[in-house]
Amino acid sequence: MSQHDVLKGRNMWQFWLYSTIGIICFFIPVTINGNHTIIVDHVHLAFRRLLGSAMPYLALVMMICGATIPIVRSEYKKSLMDLIIVIFKGLGAIIGIMYVFRIGPQILFDPNYGPFLFDKLMLPLSVLIPIGAIALSLLVGYGLLEFIGVLMEPIMRPIFKTPGKSAVDAVASFVGSYSLGLLITNRVYRDGMYNKKEAVIIATGFSTVSATFMIIIARTLELMEHWNLYFWTCLLITFVVTAISAHLPPISLESTEYYNQQEGQKEVIIQGNRLKAAWNEAKRQSHQSLPLFRNIGMNVKDGLEMTLAILPSILSIGFLGLILANHTPIIDWLSYIFYPVIYMFPISDQALLAKASAISVIEMFLPSLLVAKAAIQVKFVVAITSVSAIIFFSALVPCILATEIKIPIWKLIIIWFIRVTLTLLITIPISLLLF
Repeated sequence: MSQHDVLKGRNMWQFWLYSTIGIICFFIPVTINGNHTIIVDHVHLAFRRLLGSAMPYLALVMMICGATIPIVRSEYKKSLMDLIIVIFKGLGAIIGIMYVFRIGPQILFDPNYGPFLFDKLMLPLSVLIPIGAIALSLLVGYGLLEFIGVLMEPIMRPIFKTPGKSAVDAVASFVGSYSLGLLITNRVYRDGMYNKKEAVIIATGFSTVSATFMIIIARTLELMEHWNLYFWTCLLITFVVTAISAHLPPISLESTEYYNQQEGQKEVIIQGNRLKAAWNEAKRQSHQSLPLFRNIGMNVKDGLEMTLAILPSILSIGFLGLILANHTPIIDWLSYIFYPVIYMFPISDQALLAKASAISVIEMFLPSLLVAKAAIQVKFVVAITSVSAIIFFSALVPCILATEIKIPIWKLIIIWFIRVTLTLLITIPISLLLF
């Protein structure tokens, strides 16, 4: 297609049709068979009903593959952290085999351990992420992200201290995955478009879990009837916390040098009508986009790889985290750091909320498991905090350490503490007002 056709906006039906369907799939709840939820969730539930009793075996096969692939690829040789993650993946596959074939210690079959982790997390995750990837193909790749990115440019620099293009990273993480967001961030940083400080802000502030992960949290905490309220409040609070933490140490003290002493690219200042400029960017992306089925194929492949990578480690780290939470005082001791914040507010289950906030550093699903039977105000706070915290050791920290951004673990822990504290200060009053 000629440049003239692009500028004229011909064949923009892809932008309108695919973006609209993607928005409907993710953000418009519908009632089917008495179940009120979004279309992606309906499809995931239908697929699980179709497989029936074979579903646990599918999840188990995926977990075994997820534990085997890193060994075949010799990922354990890269670093100590990679070795630890590979060990946890292997342990997760073993726990999965023991649970599915009903062998092993009795604690594994306690309703609060194996059944909760495997049935409530592993089964939905094994299906929901690949199915969500199909719907994400409609949101990503046909101009919607670029359109949003240009419109967000005037906001990004003064509020987040990052270039306008980082809005695409932010949206890509929320509608795609943190791994996708980090992949973009690392590539752009190496290309000299972000300096070190900007890359740190984006990696620790925008690389949050995707909408499909948030569906799992909402389902676990029975918040799907409040899905849009939860999703948009979570998105807003996460980015408010990122904006504040970008102006605080240790992030504010980061170097502004570029990767390998590059000079760095200067931002292009958009003159004239910003909406028109955003539309032009959407047109360019839409016209150079992949055919739909190839785009879906790529996204489903990424979704499957991500699912295989996280299932075994979430099961093993989740199981260990629950044992630490329920049978040792370690998480209780750690939770004391949040008491001064939480006890400022008249919310119920304050000690449990502090414990859930503390355990988020291990795995982002664990807080939901701890408060599954708590009051709705506590569930809402935890559902947002576990996403807004961003930093967790079961998956995101190894992903960050694998990039060229080089953020030390001690700094990631400090950023986690700041993010959780800010999220609690903002979210608890909102939850008390809403429920």
